[in-house]
Amino acid sequence: MLRTITIASVMLAGALTTTPAFAADEYNVSVGITAAGAPLGLHGVDPVAFIATGDPVEGAASHTATHDGVAYYFSTAENKAAFKASPAAYLPQNGGFCTYGVSVGKKFDGDPEYYAVMNGQLYVFLNEEIFQAFNKDREGTISNAANNWQRIRNTAVKDL
Repeated sequence: MLRTITIASVMLAGALTTTPAFAADEYNVSVGITAAGAPLGLHGVDPVAFIATGDPVEGAASHTATHDGVAYYFSTAENKAAFKASPAAYLPQNGGFCTYGVSVGKKFDGDPEYYAVMNGQLYVFLNEEIFQAFNKDREGTISNAANNWQRIRNTAVKDL
């Protein structure tokens, strides 16, 4: 019996310390795992439709593609195919974290309800107040976020 517990303990410890296929804190993902075996990115919003229309379009689990360990939902098979052909063209900036937060060195949830599509790139924000702060200096905020992103992308997610 003691041997069984010891082996189980070792197996559990190994499972808890195993590094995932991607750095979980590099992407803003929903809690839990999708049927694709990966956490959900962009709150289930279709990134291809989002950039094409400038509006959040809800994706469906029936059209899922996984990129870098994150599952994305799409509203159509065509959007899924476009994403698979060129994921970098559709991924939200700053790993899907709030762009304003990243611009000041923090990682906050990026809520697709508060967003901007600029120059074909998607930026998401924490809430209305933060989005309004972004609108006061869009270019400066994006520049600061770009400068900070590489430095903070592997730090723990911070809460407000």
